Amino acid sequence: MREIGLWNAEDAVIWDYAAKHGFAIVTKDADFRQRSFVLGHPPKIVWLRLGNCSTNAIEALMRGRAAQIEEFLTDNEKSFLSIT
Repeated sequence: MREIGLWNAEDAVIWDYAAKHGFAIVTKDADFRQRSFVLGHPPKIVWLRLGNCSTNAIEALMRGRAAQIEEFLTDNEKSFLSIT
């Protein structure tokens, strides 16, 4: 987000940017979960249901679930994936 100038952007701006540019949003923020239920996709939402943890823990979780995430991203019907 920092690299594209959206570090402090509101959720709607991030949502629109991701949808316009074909990105998925990976987040711990429940607001994106709600937006996904209301608006569908694009963009797709990967919701990380983790408490406070290190970047290394998030990376390990996502690497361990890479196949599940890739399957989700290629499914035209699904909008939302929750990972714990």
